[in-house]
Amino acid sequence: MKQRLLGSLAVSEIGFGTMSFASVYGASPDRAEAIRVIRGAHDLGVTFFDTAEAYGPWTNEELVGEALRPIRDQVVIATKFGFDIDSATGQRRSGLNSRPEHVRQVVDASLQRLGVETIDLLYQHRVDPAVPIEDVAGVVKDLTAEGKVRHFGLSEAAAATIRRAHAVQPVTAIQSEYSLWTRDPEPEVLPLCAELGIGFVPWSPLGAGYLTGTIDVTTAIESNDFRAGSPRFTPEARAANQALVDLLIRIAADKHATPAQIALAWLLARAPFIVPVFGTRRLDRVEENLGAAQITLTAKDMTEIETAIAAINIQGDRLPAAVLQFSYR
Repeated sequence: MKQRLLGSLAVSEIGFGTMSFASVYGASPDRAEAIRVIRGAHDLGVTFFDTAEAYGPWTNEELVGEALRPIRDQVVIATKFGFDIDSATGQRRSGLNSRPEHVRQVVDASLQRLGVETIDLLYQHRVDPAVPIEDVAGVVKDLTAEGKVRHFGLSEAAAATIRRAHAVQPVTAIQSEYSLWTRDPEPEVLPLCAELGIGFVPWSPLGAGYLTGTIDVTTAIESNDFRAGSPRFTPEARAANQALVDLLIRIAADKHATPAQIALAWLLARAPFIVPVFGTRRLDRVEENLGAAQITLTAKDMTEIETAIAAINIQGDRLPAAVLQFSYR
């Protein structure tokens, strides 16, 4: 697989997000199978893997560390801090915590769980309004000087916050939700990334599975699946948003591809500094999604897609209000 640069950090042009191996889509899969899929993604060319202390909490970092240990020198591992998680019990409290002393504790614990000496890319998971971003960037700068962190990132941050952080410690990557049905980063964040030489990492590039064309109004969503509480996954929203999936299906047929591949290829065509990270529990889906890198969307294709999307009114907020409140601060 080709590589792209997030700032100065070289990674595969498509990355693998491992949150789906936590219990966000229902019961977690068998550990051995999860490890097989993660290692299989590397065999297929992925060198960029994404996790977070909050996934579990903690269990996902342990899983990723075990899966990637034999190939540690061949991969880039990104993890995140920022939620208020009790360091003794692992219980997640309601709220954020990016106090410098807490960030240090989290980094030390993440290093141990991942079984690595250095975190390749460390994101602030959400901006903490109680802690000046300069203080957050400052502690990451210190951790970088100590060899515990290589690169600094922010997730779901506003453009003004990114600029302030970058002035203290260079920001390598911004990770925010971005896809054909979630385009919030376009007005301010993507132009700023281009200006400052920062990479952009879309999470949920396939709309939590909706843009794959495998979910419709009749699809059953279990109560322990986070999508059961998502405004975009109500039956009414799914019915209203079917027009976007129908568009992807039509384009995919013309390109001899799948809707998921078109959704990812669209992101790759948007800018050379964009590296989407998708998640799945199935190795065949990993292989399918990586096929997006072989699809070329021309300028004409992109214009036609843009024109068609302009006529589609996406229904439903991208996240529940309780979660959405932490974004773009």
